[in-house]
Amino acid sequence: MHEDSRYLCTKCYGGTVPVARWQLGYTTCLPCGDIQAHKRKFTVAPLNKSNYMLFTDPTMLKQLNPKRTT
Repeated sequence: MHEDSRYLCTKCYGGTVPVARWQLGYTTCLPCGDIQAHKRKFTVAPLNKSNYMLFTDPTMLKQLNPKRTT
């Protein structure tokens, strides 16, 4: 395929996915990807000198860096 060609969204089949986004492994257009992201109920964060943890409560995620003021 050419560098400037676009790919169809695998979710709605109406939107197009930019080549750079497709090469990163995303097969959905930006609006469909945004909908999928808002359905996610957790986030993954690395812990210092440890492994990755799944967080479902945003307050626990904010406690990871107590020195941060905002």
